[in-house]
Amino acid sequence: MVKRTAKESARAPRRTDSLSRELIIQAAIEMLDSGGEKALTLRALTVRLSTGYGAIYHHVADKSDLLATAADEVITGVMSGAVAGAVADADPRAALRALALGLFDAIDAHPWVGAEFSRQPWRPALLDFYEGVGRLLDALDVPEEQRFDAAGTLVNYVLGVAAQNAANARFRAGSDTGRETFLENAATQWAQIDPARYPFVHAAATQLGEHDDREQFLVGVDIFLAGISTLR
Repeated sequence: MVKRTAKESARAPRRTDSLSRELIIQAAIEMLDSGGEKALTLRALTVRLSTGYGAIYHHVADKSDLLATAADEVITGVMSGAVAGAVADADPRAALRALALGLFDAIDAHPWVGAEFSRQPWRPALLDFYEGVGRLLDALDVPEEQRFDAAGTLVNYVLGVAAQNAANARFRAGSDTGRETFLENAATQWAQIDPARYPFVHAAATQLGEHDDREQFLVGVDIFLAGISTLR
């Protein structure tokens, strides 16, 4: 009989149930949400799921594949959930607004998603989002020759703002500074600059400290909707 070492005895028991791709992706999403991309390693995933590397590799090729698939899963939830219902039932303008906000909220809740899509903008879930935007622009009678530019403008706006907010969140997490304190410090800096040289920035200092990122994002979407109405 072979005796087990103390190190081997301390290891978590291996799973005996079937390990599904869905379970792997969900575990990866939870790890990414709690610790960011650095927290997601295949070794950590095997420990979390009490399994071996072979079981993981049976479903995903490597960490990059796992990260991309997890990002797809998050955005697929946006497209198939409540937002999809809004797209099907609401006025195209309201549906487009809801779709943009859905992606914004998803990236705000899962900051790593924005970074992943900036690296791989051809991912299937993002293409589905792009397709949804294009169809709604068609329903709003945006001319075909201008629809591509209009769709790209909105998609880039959504991804850009969401990714920037996610980057700000990661920065604050690393510095132990909350959003409110971060904005108060920035507003203080703005208030101290030369009002003769930067009149707008100086005057906007009070709004900087009090603004809501989500509401400001929706203002940008509304500006876009107002702009495309002139294309018809």
